[in-house]
Amino acid sequence: MLRGWKRTCPNCGRGPLMKSYLAVRDTCPVCDQELSHHRADDGPAYLTILIVGHLMAPALIWAFTEFRPDPMVLASTFTVGCVGLSLYLLPRLKGAIVGLQWAKRLHGFGASV
Repeated sequence: MLRGWKRTCPNCGRGPLMKSYLAVRDTCPVCDQELSHHRADDGPAYLTILIVGHLMAPALIWAFTEFRPDPMVLASTFTVGCVGLSLYLLPRLKGAIVGLQWAKRLHGFGASV
């Protein structure tokens, strides 16, 4: 899962896992590990929402009660923070889920061994 989080091949740890922002390569260019049968689906999006919500909601409440900023400043700041954190987490969580599937030999990963 750690190799997936780093967006590298779960088999060798050197080859890139993604060919674009969220598209997983069909095979690793270094070790030729087949990656096309992963099934990440909506898992990374759900985990991203879960993590961002649990981090930003308490921070929003704390910032509002501690500083009492203008509502537009608060909304703008936390919108940028939520979007930024989501864009950072989404490909890493997708890589971690692909890594977990590879480690547990799920969805066809075990057939190629």
